[in-house]
Amino acid sequence: MFTGIIEAVGKVKAVPAGGLEISIPAAWKLADGESLAVNGACLTVAGSGPGRAVFSVSPETASKTTLRLLKAGSPVNLERALAAGARLGGHFVTGHVDGAARLIAARKAGNSVVIEVEKTAGALLVEKGSVALDGISLTVYGISAVSFKAAIIPHTWENTALRTLKPGGLLNIEYDILGKYAAKAASPGITREFLKENGFF
Repeated sequence: MFTGIIEAVGKVKAVPAGGLEISIPAAWKLADGESLAVNGACLTVAGSGPGRAVFSVSPETASKTTLRLLKAGSPVNLERALAAGARLGGHFVTGHVDGAARLIAARKAGNSVVIEVEKTAGALLVEKGSVALDGISLTVYGISAVSFKAAIIPHTWENTALRTLKPGGLLNIEYDILGKYAAKAASPGITREFLKENGFF
């Protein structure tokens, strides 16, 4: 479990077949078998040493995420797993990526950068709800039939790999786990019209 609060930006050192080697902060001591979110994808540490970590990447993970597109030198967002009792600063992020979404645009707006991201098939988004993009916990707004927006504050822009992505580039996207379970549990008979008729909005 993660929070979507990025701790560091590492760099890809190598991309062997079925694997990934990245640089990590020198102070981090990772144990084999522990989880690390790399651009929002939960990976299991297969080996580590000072300033480096190695992972196996399954075909399923490669097919669902942008990890397959990484090259030596690519920057990656890193977050260690949430410790019990730690503050939850973002939202519940599992690291189980739902797919890849394309960045449509990024523009300066006041003190922030507003990004517009394509709305993928099966998107579970609500106005002012949460989404994780490349592992970053963001608040959604401006939802349309084809896209949604999120505002990136200066700290996030300067301290994540998001600033290196250009329009047309792909982002790992994970929809809010609470929204997924709510959608799964909803009865087929509960429609927008039903809720409106019964005074829910």
